[in-house]
Amino acid sequence: MNVKAEAKDSRFDLLKWLVVAALVVVGVVGNQYFSAEPLLYRVLVLLVLAVVAGFVGLQTAKGQAFSVLAKEARTEIRKVVWPTRQETTQTTLIVVAVVLVMALLLWGLDSLLGWLVSLIVG
Repeated sequence: MNVKAEAKDSRFDLLKWLVVAALVVVGVVGNQYFSAEPLLYRVLVLLVLAVVAGFVGLQTAKGQAFSVLAKEARTEIRKVVWPTRQETTQTTLIVVAVVLVMALLLWGLDSLLGWLVSLIVG
């Protein structure tokens, strides 16, 4: 796909990224400062801060480009033909069988070489 997301740089992008960084710092410092509070409250506050930081981050040019990339990736994932349960099971069993055979071969080779070395060394 040669479709490029043309995002216009805003002169407020730097300010928005500073707000995102400040929200992250407030979350980390606040979580440590309020460590005596119940975990549920701290997690809820961190989730709210993360949502707000994400929203502010998506308002920037890079955030909008990321949003376009995520939408295109989702579209491409829908085009993938995923294997059926039977195909997945068969492939897994083949891989397990090959691993076991190779393990036995390597164990046998190691035992043989160890025996040969012990004969030579004495």
